[in-house]
Amino acid sequence: MMLFRTVCLAATLALAVSAAEDAATERERALLDRIEQLEKRVGELEARAAVTAAQPVAVQTTQTAPPPAGAATAQIALAASAPPAAAPAHAVADFLRGTTVNFQVDGYYSYNFNAPIGRANLLRAYDVLSNAFSLNQANLVIENAPDVANGKRFGARVDLQWGQATETLQANTANELRPEIYRAVFQAYGTYIIPLGSGVTVDFGKWASSLGIEGNYTKDQINYSRSFWFNYLPFYHMGARVNYKVNDILGLNYWVTNGTQQTEPFNGYKDELFGFTLQPRKSVNWTVNYYLGQEHPDVTFFPNAAAGSLPSLPTLQGVPFEPIPNPPKGHLNIIDTYATLQASPKLELAFEGDYVNQRLYTNSLPGYTYGGAGYVRYQIAPKLALAGRAEYMADHAGLFSGAAQVLRETTFTTEYKLAEGFLTRFEWRRDFSNHPYFLTDTLGLLKKEQNTAAVGLVWWFGAKEGAW
Repeated sequence: MMLFRTVCLAATLALAVSAAEDAATERERALLDRIEQLEKRVGELEARAAVTAAQPVAVQTTQTAPPPAGAATAQIALAASAPPAAAPAHAVADFLRGTTVNFQVDGYYSYNFNAPIGRANLLRAYDVLSNAFSLNQANLVIENAPDVANGKRFGARVDLQWGQATETLQANTANELRPEIYRAVFQAYGTYIIPLGSGVTVDFGKWASSLGIEGNYTKDQINYSRSFWFNYLPFYHMGARVNYKVNDILGLNYWVTNGTQQTEPFNGYKDELFGFTLQPRKSVNWTVNYYLGQEHPDVTFFPNAAAGSLPSLPTLQGVPFEPIPNPPKGHLNIIDTYATLQASPKLELAFEGDYVNQRLYTNSLPGYTYGGAGYVRYQIAPKLALAGRAEYMADHAGLFSGAAQVLRETTFTTEYKLAEGFLTRFEWRRDFSNHPYFLTDTLGLLKKEQNTAAVGLVWWFGAKEGAW
């Protein structure tokens, strides 16, 4: 019997070898290698079976009998005809490597002791309602950042936003001709790092403005509420920005944009920013910016016009518009500087200074607003921190508030972080003016101050590290 199996196997091998010699293709050579491996395996199994048969039954182990030669040949044929394996899962993982998906939910309850009509907290950017449980914002941030160390020089980021903050940031019809198109898109830009020197970073798209020290995401701010200056300076821009890090101390910035809070431009002028950042040591960061713009529209849109009601006017995607004759072209100038100092592991100090002037026409006298803010934060314990802000704004031309006045505010914040990704902030704030301005419970009766108490709750999670 053993001899018969050996003869059959030898015959099979002879036929396979003959076929390989007639047509030595890559697939056939692989088949020959497989046959050779199976021949060795058959021999090993036969030898093992012979040894096992000679041993006492008490010490026999359960061995799988060697397959017949015909079964081995069938196995070879099946292996040769099997379809190619599906793409490995790691190919998809490589494509998404470095992508983070992040979420933030930010809500608050605020009470204004003026009991204002309409429950409106005037001049607030985000905590706009009194005596109401409010959703400041819900965010989804998706980012795949460049990774030059691993040969990837490009990336992209999208920030989607819903809530009261969206109305503040995205819905200003004085700046956005068609705000409904972009309302939920806070940021959407792509990045490429040009291999020049230490690397020139270029972003194109819509991105949050870095004029002013405060930003959008509450978890990264010192206080819960935002300053007057955050509410006044630009929130975002659409265009291109370039950053070049000269060395470990100096970085240079340049922007060219459609304007302030203009995803679509309302005139043909392109605004510019020139700036630099300094980090003389790890505990100190200083930023200086100069922004030059022209913020007067040269066209008017009629988004609520009934279809066909203005047949004589041209349309953009179905929305009628008309040019403004001899539109004003006066410039906007912003000088902005801010710095942070990590005085100790627990103590952080910061300040901001700003000067803004704007002309209606090129030969008009400018209106101007100036001032600044100071900040302090002390980490009492790993989960507990205290913070304060004091602010001054001389709004002589009413560029921010719509009234010629001097505004001040002080804010005191207690922060308790229940867990990583969940913090609470308890805040007392006092806004005051040199003229009656703030609402009360009686229409037409104004006060020089408004005092508010607020509790803010912020949840966030995702793989993105550091400030958002």
